[in-house]
Parts: sequence; C-alpha cells; structure tokens
Amino acid sequence: MTLATGIGSWPGTSVRDALAQVRELLDGQLPYLPELPARGPGADMVGRTAGLLVELPVDLQPIGWRLVDRPGRDASRTAALLREDLDELAEAFDGHTGALKLQVVGPWTLAANVWLSRGERVIVDDGARRDLVESLAEGVRLHVAAVRSLVPGAQVVLQVDEPSLPTVLAGRLPTSSGFGRLPSLDPQVAAAGLRTVLDAHDGDTVVHCCAANPPLALLRATGPTALSLDVSLLRPREWEGVAVAVEDGIRLHAGVVPTDGSRTRPQDLAALVVDAWTRTGLPLASLADVVVTPACGLAGASPDVARAVQRAAVETARELEERSVG
Repeated sequence: MTLATGIGSWPGTSVRDALAQVRELLDGQLPYLPELPARGPGADMVGRTAGLLVELPVDLQPIGWRLVDRPGRDASRTAALLREDLDELAEAFDGHTGALKLQVVGPWTLAANVWLSRGERVIVDDGARRDLVESLAEGVRLHVAAVRSLVPGAQVVLQVDEPSLPTVLAGRLPTSSGFGRLPSLDPQVAAAGLRTVLDAHDGDTVVHCCAANPPLALLRATGPTALSLDVSLLRPREWEGVAVAVEDGIRLHAGVVPTDGSRTRPQDLAALVVDAWTRTGLPLASLADVVVTPACGLAGASPDVARAVQRAAVETARELEERSVG
C-alpha cells in the first residue's frame, strides 16, 4: 500500500497541537513524532539528537553545540523538551497500534555540526568520531525503548537524517576559521558508522538525505529498510541508483511535495514519480511500496501551508496507489 508521511519538523511551539495535527492528517498512513525547532535551542535537530548522546554531554556556544565534561543548563533544557514531547506523544497516541516514526540526526551530520572543546568539529578527530557513533547508537536504543514503553502498540520506524553527508564525503566542510576545507571522510568509515546507528534499532529504518548528489551506493550498503530523498533533485543517473535500491527491496520515501505549497495537485505530483519510475524500467506495481513525503521538513512553513503540504502527500500517495494497480 502506498503511504504518506512527513520528514519530521513542523511549525509552531505547541507539541500537543502538532501531534494532534499529525495524527489527524496521517490517519492510516505513517505518523511521526514532530520536531518543533521554533521552541529554541534543544529543539533544533542537532541539539535534540545531541541530547540523546550517552556519556557525551553538550552545551551551546556561539559556534554551535559543543562536547563538554559535564551536563549543564543547555542539556537540562534539551532533556526537558524531549520529556515534554514523549509525555504528549503518550497521550496523543494512547491506544495506537501500527507504525510510528521517530527522527534522529545521523552520525556524520552530527559530527559535522558538533564541536570539540578545542574549537574544531568532532569529525576531524578519529577517536571523537568513534565515541560519538557508539554513544549515538546507545542513545537511539534508549530513545526507542522509551517510546515503546509509552506507546506499547507502536511499531517504531527509525529515520536517520544525514543532510550533511554529501558535503562531508566531498571534503566541502569548512574549517573553524572558514578559510579552508576539512578532508573528505573515507566512504568506508562513513558507511560503517551509519550502519552502527541503524543496527541499534531492531525495526524498520529510513535514511533521509534531502541534499543534492546523495551517495546512493553508500546508503544502500548500510542496509536500511528505506531511503528518503528529495526526488526533485535526482538526476537520471541517480534515479538508476534508486531503481537498484528498489530492486534490492529498499523502499523509496519520495520527497515530491514542494514545501512552499506551490504545487500540490496530486495528479501532477504523482506523474513526476511515475515518469521517473517508467524511465528506469521499474514496474508500476512497485509504486505500492512508495511512501510519499514533503521534499523537506516543514518548520519554515506557515501552519496553513504545512497542513496543505502534508495533506497533498496523502492525496499523492492515493494517486500513486491507483497507478500501481493499472
């Protein structure tokens, strides 16, 4: 069955309201725990996931989130926001059975955006990288366990967000001075670290990369259940990589709905996916395994646009479902 979901972020500051809207809009689809970065530090994607790290406390500096020796006020605020989210999730999804998606930042986007005390990114230090990967994997295990205890009927789907991975692999990440570029990360190291985090979850996993030039071969090799991509950025060669993934049994989360609400006719959006599908020789029947999403997160949209975009994803999924059966 062709489903719809969201990337994760949502406008506003009330998680209760966001959860109510997500549950209503995605009834019978793939609902998720929304992220509300407008609440401030600790609700942003990097700070939120950094707060999951085990025995690697962080604080917030002008340069960004930084590893420190002991947790302080920033860590306490981040933990409080997550507790609020989980409390509201338990109430909003009381009695829920079926899939429920959680989102965390992946190890390489996190290592590119969290800093060492000496003023460089974690990704430059081999030991710090290894510690971060293992700490994140353990944090994911604990986070999933907490959600399962609060929503016992949930089949947790873990989405790992890696928007910075293409930049890290290409050696385009700036140094702290801004005048140079950090060395590129070895693809084998990147794949191993991402696989460690995915393996921390015993259910379905999604790797999300909404950047241009996603490293599809590397992402496939890490063994996710699904790949989540902004399909408007995919070139014909990359669609071939998607076809290989689909033929290997990996689902596509197709980010086809523009987040500005500029194009929401489900027939038009479905046609974009169908055209690419047929060009690569994939059978229309396999569209039944596609999950339709917005192109990216919705934190920057107005509430009305966010609802319209999420609704368009559901309607596009229904259109693709019809196309998959003839």
